[in-house]
Amino acid sequence: MFFFIALLIGLVSCQKSLDNFNLTSPDGNRSIGIQLVDNKLNYQVGSQDVEHIGTSELEIIPNAKVTILNATEIENDDSWNPVWGQQSNIRDHYKELQLDLNIDGVGEIVGRAYNEGVAFRFVLNEGEKPKEAIFKCTYNLPNGSNYFTPAGESEPLGPVDYKGLTDYLQDKGPKKRKISVPLVVESTDQSFMALLESDLYMANGMDPMHLDVGEMEGKIASINKVALSDKEWTSPWRVILFGKSAGDLVVNTVPINLASPSKLENTDWIKPGKTLWDWRVHGYTAPDGFVYGINTESYFRFIDFAAEKGIDYFLIDDSWYKEVTKGHFELSDKLDLKKVIAYAAEKEVDLMLYYDRRHGEYGDDELFPYYKSLGMKGIKYGFMGSNVDFTREAIQKSAASELLIDFHDGPVPFTGIRRTYPNAITREYCHAQQDSRRAFTPESFIKMALINAITGPLDMNNGNFDLTGINSGLRQKGPRETNTYFSTVASEAARTLVIFSGLVCIPDAPEAYEAKSDLFEFIQKMPVGKWDESQILHSKIGEYITTARRHGKEWFIGSVYNQQGGALDIDLEFLEADQEYNITFYEDTSETHCKTNPEAYQVRNGKVKKGDVVKAVMAPGGGHCMWIRPIK
Repeated sequence: MFFFIALLIGLVSCQKSLDNFNLTSPDGNRSIGIQLVDNKLNYQVGSQDVEHIGTSELEIIPNAKVTILNATEIENDDSWNPVWGQQSNIRDHYKELQLDLNIDGVGEIVGRAYNEGVAFRFVLNEGEKPKEAIFKCTYNLPNGSNYFTPAGESEPLGPVDYKGLTDYLQDKGPKKRKISVPLVVESTDQSFMALLESDLYMANGMDPMHLDVGEMEGKIASINKVALSDKEWTSPWRVILFGKSAGDLVVNTVPINLASPSKLENTDWIKPGKTLWDWRVHGYTAPDGFVYGINTESYFRFIDFAAEKGIDYFLIDDSWYKEVTKGHFELSDKLDLKKVIAYAAEKEVDLMLYYDRRHGEYGDDELFPYYKSLGMKGIKYGFMGSNVDFTREAIQKSAASELLIDFHDGPVPFTGIRRTYPNAITREYCHAQQDSRRAFTPESFIKMALINAITGPLDMNNGNFDLTGINSGLRQKGPRETNTYFSTVASEAARTLVIFSGLVCIPDAPEAYEAKSDLFEFIQKMPVGKWDESQILHSKIGEYITTARRHGKEWFIGSVYNQQGGALDIDLEFLEADQEYNITFYEDTSETHCKTNPEAYQVRNGKVKKGDVVKAVMAPGGGHCMWIRPIK
């Protein structure tokens, strides 16, 4: 670890006027200009001769006249180690400009410039201030750009032009539409930006960031109302990420560097990992004739398989209780939960339990200690609503009871929260596989992997192996329309790696995995959340993605292609020189097809070295996996 900080003091005395500032990134390639024009704050972002963001507005108190009282610039260069994540060591290198302001009282605006992104936030000091603030940040984006944005539990929008964004918002559907974060912007030179926020944890009384469009092309704005008190108030960071490819944005460390450091003194109890899950298996008939359901014997089978394969967790979803009243769960008579808990403890498999707030309000002050008293290691929290303050408190209360928490059903994205509260292990900020009993396409998956995933870990429930059975309608929770789930088993294995999460939830039956145990090996060996390094080697939104992750000296690589199918050359230049490696390929065959033959696959072994190029050939809607480890 290294640390260096340089204070550049005396800007006030050196400058004739405090109304025009320029901040460059550490490598000197990117710059932020901040100006005071007619007592209003404006900014621009550019690199060399390219303007990324034209003159745009920054505001916190409506119609307030702003004056700049003082300015300080610092440079920070250090590194830190996350509890879990896509990298085991993260460098935090930036230049920062702090402007002390008079805005109907005293506050400040802070701008940071990283090599891979920029960010802004306001701080309003303790003391009397207006009762309401409006955090406004506009973005004057390049003309001719393409746009992509998440669409809740549906396929992400894009690519669309500016008019397409406007038409999307004006659609008269059952719900008023918003542009969710991140808004991904593909410029005419094929470079990428993403607009989002980080460290929402710090902002009390504020809704999640949403974006709106203006009348002129490229005019985007985020506007959030905030109720203020006499206490100090800090806004989240408004973040703009940059990448040469869409994949660069997914592994960009700027958002997590901007998040508040961990608030937990002890994190030894936080264990990322894989979990089996019962919900999608109901109605599955095993080869021995056993039919899975909500009962003790079904859960014993999950626990046995988890213990045998080294799967960390078993997640029990809805219907383990019949009714909820404040301070009391009436347990279901379909299963003996106490017996299941005791059996899991005997087999050394940790349990997680679901809670649906719509069924009755237990009371969060009692909820988490109750789950802890049952011996649970985590909670899957459904239908809590998109409420920032409520979600923050749920994360804090779950941490106080040493519980992991997985938010579902339209959660607040809370980008960066896994640094501040590492027990926030994942969330369903996407269309989870078969959610609402709808299947999504390979194109949808690739879009979410390159758009939604920019905000952090996703619980997408990838990894089905009994694709034919699921498509035939034999599962109680399978897609409503048969033969609409287009994937291949090699693609399903790859998806568990491509989507970053602290909890990889694999949704199929133990017998389905056992029947393809040679393919399941890829998932079994994958060290979830404990990555030293992650790279996106290939990426094109809606078409293909290749993700490579390293744990120690081993590499796991997963690729997914859309329904056109294709081949990607994967250059193994990242391997160590003078070292030979064993490689296992888990891949489609020449007969595989996502619609007609989804379960055809092959597993083969070989040897590779640094600089070799593997041609990953994928069927329509298919995938490709590699497990690479050094020969000792």
